Amino acid sequence: MRLRVREVMTREPFTIDPDAPLATAMAVMRQKEIRHLPVVDDAGRLLGVLSDRDLRSAALAPALAEHLSRAARRRLQGIGATLERLRVRDAMTWGVVTTVPEATLAHAAAVMLERRVGSLPVCEEGRLVAMLTERDVLKALLMEMPPVRGLDPDTFLW
Repeated sequence: MRLRVREVMTREPFTIDPDAPLATAMAVMRQKEIRHLPVVDDAGRLLGVLSDRDLRSAALAPALAEHLSRAARRRLQGIGATLERLRVRDAMTWGVVTTVPEATLAHAAAVMLERRVGSLPVCEEGRLVAMLTERDVLKALLMEMPPVRGLDPDTFLW
């Protein structure tokens, strides 16, 4: 039998509003230990995804300040003040590739590999219903293999 996305996807993912402060998104991602945060509107329609990579890119300029000349640092101070006002919509990835619950897991994994993304939002009729992450795909793979230790994939190897 071929596994379907619906069998391994993470249901009811944490989401964020596009107008939320970037600092809030960062705190949610850190607290929930997630690397991809779907951005949805009030109706639950997917607008994009905020990834840890997006956050690093938005925060990179202030981190480089110590390596710049005094004049360049002064110019960067204005950018730093702007970063404090950034919203999720300013850093998120728009127009992300998605999948559907009925897709085969193999197809979804191939899309993730080809597009070099660590997750796929799972949508039905434009609404986010779940997320499929690299971790979900790897857990499914482990379930198909003889267990290294225990029956629960969360207990493998440790």
